[in-house]
Amino acid sequence: MRDATIARNYADVLLSLARKGEDPHGWGRMARELAESIEGDAKLRHFLESPRVAADQKNEVLAKAFQDRFPRVLVRYLQTLVTKGRQMLLPQIVTEYYNLLDEAEGRVHARVTTARPTTPQDEAAIAAQLTRAFGKQVVPHVVVNPAILGGVVVKMGDTVMDGSVRRRLAMLRARMTAR
Repeated sequence: MRDATIARNYADVLLSLARKGEDPHGWGRMARELAESIEGDAKLRHFLESPRVAADQKNEVLAKAFQDRFPRVLVRYLQTLVTKGRQMLLPQIVTEYYNLLDEAEGRVHARVTTARPTTPQDEAAIAAQLTRAFGKQVVPHVVVNPAILGGVVVKMGDTVMDGSVRRRLAMLRARMTAR
């Protein structure tokens, strides 16, 4: 729990810096690429988490590696993470960063379960209907589960809207056996 709070605080700072740099989406993309590199590259991960390598050395490598690719302020932010020993929290920071960015832009994410694969047009229609229903931009993440038989199940946070054929059949069965 403590790491999540720390990551959220660092993400808040990163978002403030990105806004000053007038490119919050670009900064998020750069930070995500670095976080994915840390998670995917064992050598890089071991280098960054090794207590045998001094923070100054790590910062020097970061400066050389990213001076031409990232804004200078972003590189300094990353160096601050290393100096404070928080560099391994970067994946969590990036997740929190996107949560804060979504919140600031009035966007929410929904898990949408369908019985069959959807087309991009279907997903756009689902997004439009959910956006109208909730009054916020909804980004659907579609999952296919043939067990629901048909319809859709939408989960946003703690809210679940079950419009599946399976649930409708279960309700019909319950009403018929109650008589």
